[in-house]
Amino acid sequence: MQTYLVGGAVRDRLLGLPVRERDWVVVGATPAALEAAGFRRVGASFPVYLHPQTGEEHALARTERKTAPGYRGFEVDASSGVTLEQDLLRRDLTVNAMAEDADGTLVDPYGGRADLDARLLRHVSDAFREDPVRILRVARFAARFAPLGFTVAPQTMALMREMVAAGEAGALVAERVWQETEKALGEPRPDEFVRVLRECGALAVVFPEVDALWGVPQPEKWHPEVDTGAHLLLVLQQAARLSPKAEVRFAALVHDLGKGTTPRDHWPRHVGHEERSVELAQVLCARVGAPNRFRELGVAVARLHGLCHRARELRPATLLAVLEGADALRRRERFGDFLLACEADARGRAGLQDEPYPQADLLRAALAAAVSVDAAALAARGLQGEALGAALRDARVAAIAAARDAFRREHGL
Repeated sequence: MQTYLVGGAVRDRLLGLPVRERDWVVVGATPAALEAAGFRRVGASFPVYLHPQTGEEHALARTERKTAPGYRGFEVDASSGVTLEQDLLRRDLTVNAMAEDADGTLVDPYGGRADLDARLLRHVSDAFREDPVRILRVARFAARFAPLGFTVAPQTMALMREMVAAGEAGALVAERVWQETEKALGEPRPDEFVRVLRECGALAVVFPEVDALWGVPQPEKWHPEVDTGAHLLLVLQQAARLSPKAEVRFAALVHDLGKGTTPRDHWPRHVGHEERSVELAQVLCARVGAPNRFRELGVAVARLHGLCHRARELRPATLLAVLEGADALRRRERFGDFLLACEADARGRAGLQDEPYPQADLLRAALAAAVSVDAAALAARGLQGEALGAALRDARVAAIAAARDAFRREHGL
């Protein structure tokens, strides 16, 4: 029985990156031998075990043979005769198909080290086509390693296109689409995830609402990049720059979906796209099973980003309506995320990425003014029911008006 460190831990060490987690492959062993040594099985479909001391995952070396469409249809052989090279051959990318033995010697039968040096994400073998989840994984790795100069190898991109054309992307289940998407949104370049999926044709299958944005123009006066899809990629870049939160980046992803359904004879204007964006965002979230915290922030940004951009022009009552629509009075931290997503939208325009966004400061001042109103003091005057609600609203509007006027004086507006 021999144990090897495999996959991402080897790759990241060679890149000089922090190792997030360590996975191991055990060659020449049986389930009975591992269990006798105190390992605890956790894999339902595959022979994966937890080490009795470290808790790290150890998997028996295995091969996989495609038996049905999609990603579930595999026949697994984890017998003791499976070699390390056979186990590495089934993996997705050469940079993930390296191993180290107990002495730290690199085992690299498929050129992973050379592809690391060349900054290439390249598939190990033609077996790549057997699992459509790998299309999403390649796009996610592109999002992670783009800052280091990695690109998808041309032959791998061609293979991904073939898989999409063969209908493999359509076999992806919603759970896996969301899992990979959420992970990709947390990577340094989530825009690369979208770009790679679009380049291979998978975006039109898994996120057709997003894919529809390409080829749709916007007024050049406000959007020098013109194309709505190009704008989306810029917004995602800015969202990643402004916040590490996947929820903020997801809101950036769905904020303009309605522009993809604007009738051609209305181009380049997109009147009413906000509410269409809300509807499409809700459909997308329901289809992939996005958690409520993603859906709620995405919907708020889709509905209100236009008003947020015009905050300096709005009446105090409308500023209060924005705060209420974003649920800012109850969820102040999430309102901060809302403002970051709106700022990413404003900065996600060609040549405008470093423009200030004072609208966020104004809305923060408006929120502080609104929450400073003492509802208990109003109630102490004998107000209740509708009368109390009306008085509270009037007091908040007045406080916001004062805060807006102070903001205008401070900024010379």
